[in-house]
Amino acid sequence: MATQKEPTVELPPVEQIGIVVEDIDRAMDYYSSTFGWGPFNVLELEMKGATYRGQKCDCKLKLAFARSGPIEIELIQVLEGETPHTEFLKEKGEGLQHLRFRVDDIDEALSRFAKDGIEPVFQHSYPEVGVSFAYLNTDRIGGFMIELIEIKKRDRG
Repeated sequence: MATQKEPTVELPPVEQIGIVVEDIDRAMDYYSSTFGWGPFNVLELEMKGATYRGQKCDCKLKLAFARSGPIEIELIQVLEGETPHTEFLKEKGEGLQHLRFRVDDIDEALSRFAKDGIEPVFQHSYPEVGVSFAYLNTDRIGGFMIELIEIKKRDRG
């Protein structure tokens, strides 16, 4: 039996499930008709200068968001570039790729994870809107990554 130890970082409840798909329209139809998820809000997102496995990268994703109670469902289709999502598709095919947790201070959370050898695989920030995220290399045990997101409250002045 494994010895219980104090967690490296105590995470809040899961707020998002990320599912990588090859065809987002087909996936939206399936999840809507099979599970009643939706309606989905769809957007295309270009990321310039993200960091993927220590290298700068540009990518373009097509994303679809829906709610299932308090959980956000995110469907992810890569349109351009190499990302953890393309890596996931090559290694495992379509499926649950990450769980997302909101943290108050992403840098502090990342430094605590680093003490256990858990490093970011994919990172990007949008300082203009106060959003930073990182995917962590937690997929070797359990098969999925952890995404941390920090959304700073902005003054409305």
